[in-house]
Amino acid sequence: MKKLTALLLVFALTLACAGCASSGKDSNSGDTDTKSEGVMTYEEYVAAALDTEVVIETYVQAKQSWWDNKATVYSQDKDGAYFLYNMACSEEDYEKLTPGTKIKVTGYKAEWSGEVEIVDATFEIEEGSYIAQAEDVTSLLASDDLINHQNKFVSFKGMTVEAAGQDASGNDVAYLYSWDGSGQDGDDLYFNVSLDGNTYTFTVESYLCDNTTDVYAAVKALNIGDKIDMEGFLYWYEGVNPHITSVTPSK
Repeated sequence: MKKLTALLLVFALTLACAGCASSGKDSNSGDTDTKSEGVMTYEEYVAAALDTEVVIETYVQAKQSWWDNKATVYSQDKDGAYFLYNMACSEEDYEKLTPGTKIKVTGYKAEWSGEVEIVDATFEIEEGSYIAQAEDVTSLLASDDLINHQNKFVSFKGMTVEAAGQDASGNDVAYLYSWDGSGQDGDDLYFNVSLDGNTYTFTVESYLCDNTTDVYAAVKALNIGDKIDMEGFLYWYEGVNPHITSVTPSK
């Protein structure tokens, strides 16, 4: 009788453990826990040397641009993010790259002014879907750990708008068209925000969010001293230079 009871207990524990394993998987992650044969984990990708071939599986989060059969895409899985620059892509396939789409990418790891990206890439669409939630990295802005979250979809909260430069009359302004103010409506918007005495330059990348988008209008409506929350992709250019997709007043 004791032996039967013990066997029943073992069986129950086995079922319980199996249930724990399955419930630990992100319900929105599709098959993000499993990599196909020959595909790198995010850790292996990070460890790979620059200019070497990499093979990854990732999920489209946003599309920046398509031109001359090349697409630039922000992508991410549950472990990290990848910026896919000028990836070979027909216009027809570009339309298929909707947010959440799983793709297998083969290309070369590269770096440009601090931004780690995949270039000269090709891709194929696979089964699965995943949309990343914005990760709050506000507390990491002044830390060396921030770069470890490069290209992720992130959020920043409670930041103060600072002067980005001056207009033609010498008045301080909250944003500039292009990095030096030489642009015009429709170009990238550059604006400065501060936290704990440090100031950072954020960007609305016009190819990602053009002048018809809510975020473009929101930045143009900013006033110096405003407290704002933001979401966007943790891009890097000579230091942190997020590509912002949402701006709202701080709660």
